[in-house]
Amino acid sequence: MDVSVSPDDLDHVSHEHGHDEEGSKMFGFIVFLLSESVIFLSFFAGYIIYKTSTTNWLPAGVSGLEIKEPSINTVVLVASSFVIYFAEKALERHDLTSYRLLLFLTMAMGGYFLYGQAVEWSSLEFGFTSGTFGGMFYLLTGFHGLHVFTGILLQLIVLLRSFIPGNFDHGHFGINATSLFWHFVDVIWIVLFILIYVWQ
Repeated sequence: MDVSVSPDDLDHVSHEHGHDEEGSKMFGFIVFLLSESVIFLSFFAGYIIYKTSTTNWLPAGVSGLEIKEPSINTVVLVASSFVIYFAEKALERHDLTSYRLLLFLTMAMGGYFLYGQAVEWSSLEFGFTSGTFGGMFYLLTGFHGLHVFTGILLQLIVLLRSFIPGNFDHGHFGINATSLFWHFVDVIWIVLFILIYVWQ
């Protein structure tokens, strides 16, 4: 009986094993994002409860938040989700040049968002201890900002790893997980923007 295994068979088995491993990693990452969602949902619920039950919601002397600059930041952040999506597609086409450029552009857009948030914080007339609204505002926007910063670091890592020969031989988990995290961050911000800036 011939029980020899051809190199093609070994390659096929190795590919299938790599695919299963990548699927398991992505499943674990999705579970992680779901746990993050629970944290944000609890913050959202707390914000809504406090806002609807507090008589003097805004700090003394504050009539509302300026919405123009946060709106621009929102457009930039949401647009960056499309940019990183096209970066993924470029990688699928094995177009590393476009992949790197689009990933760098996504990082720059995320950096612009953080810069805009820092400028807004520096111009506000209230602080973290300025009543319930002040505490909730800085907690929510700050926690989200931390996630944006984390997303930029993840993008930097996968960008640098793209220069390692053979980095994508076993799949694209790094960029796929990073892109999913970035979409998550964007969706969270849309909800925050509506709660904090639109619903005043």
